[in-house]
Amino acid sequence: MSQSFHGIYPILYAFFDSDGRLEREATRRQIDCSIQAGCHGLAALGLATEVNKLTESERFQLMEWVAEDVGGRVPLAFTVNGNSVEQQVEYAQAAAGLGASWVILQPPPVKGLPEIEYIRFFGAVADQTSIPVAIQNAPEYIGIGLSVEGIKSLNKNHPNFSLLKGEGIVLEVQETIEALDGAVGVFNGRGGLELPDNLRAGCAGMVPATDTVDYQSKIYDLMQSGDEEEAERLYQQILPVLTYIMQSLDMLLCYGKRIAAIRMGIEEVHDRAPSLAPTEFGMERARAYAKALGKL
Repeated sequence: MSQSFHGIYPILYAFFDSDGRLEREATRRQIDCSIQAGCHGLAALGLATEVNKLTESERFQLMEWVAEDVGGRVPLAFTVNGNSVEQQVEYAQAAAGLGASWVILQPPPVKGLPEIEYIRFFGAVADQTSIPVAIQNAPEYIGIGLSVEGIKSLNKNHPNFSLLKGEGIVLEVQETIEALDGAVGVFNGRGGLELPDNLRAGCAGMVPATDTVDYQSKIYDLMQSGDEEEAERLYQQILPVLTYIMQSLDMLLCYGKRIAAIRMGIEEVHDRAPSLAPTEFGMERARAYAKALGKL
């Protein structure tokens, strides 16, 4: 099961209209552009989707829109966020009902518990979910993470837990992959930073955002075909952009989203508070990066 999913799974940005509501057409445009760009799957409701700013009804609405617009063209993953086992099970079952291929569980927002409590939480959700389950192991962004032994325990006792969504530097990810010895497929995030080296380290794929999905999908394909020289050349083209937007989550949501929007022909980007306000200089750089990357 851990070998079934691979490649670049861009996680969708949340676009809002001038009244603060989720914007339907921009969501559809983002999905179509990503699939046309060669992505190997799509993901939604993660940190880039600003899931913590969405109401429960908005989360379900976005899941329905995304599933409808993807229409089975590529595998689909939804991040599952919730305070209780029951809430996460509800989201996971809804995702399965909409045709999602797998779900990514985030830990409950209670820090400092013994690791066994998080393992029991994830295991309880996995046992009531009919599709493959990953966990988001991102202590740098979420503040909670499992050890390799904890991950192995989950996989041993809950067979549909077969994937890990990490957010770490490639040296740490490689050590995790080696220690797991193929039991769990590992994706990394961090916007696609260190993409070629993550693939060399054994990552099944990456979960960046949509701003450079065309380049990252091509890099993945080139690495699989053995053309590492061309993959590195393309990576060097996007590295300044990734460095710019990955200074923080706020930078990603402010400027990464705007670079994606410019490339996709989405004319206006409206933020939902709390958010980082774009500056004139920041937008000057965002437009320059989008121009250099070309139309998506």
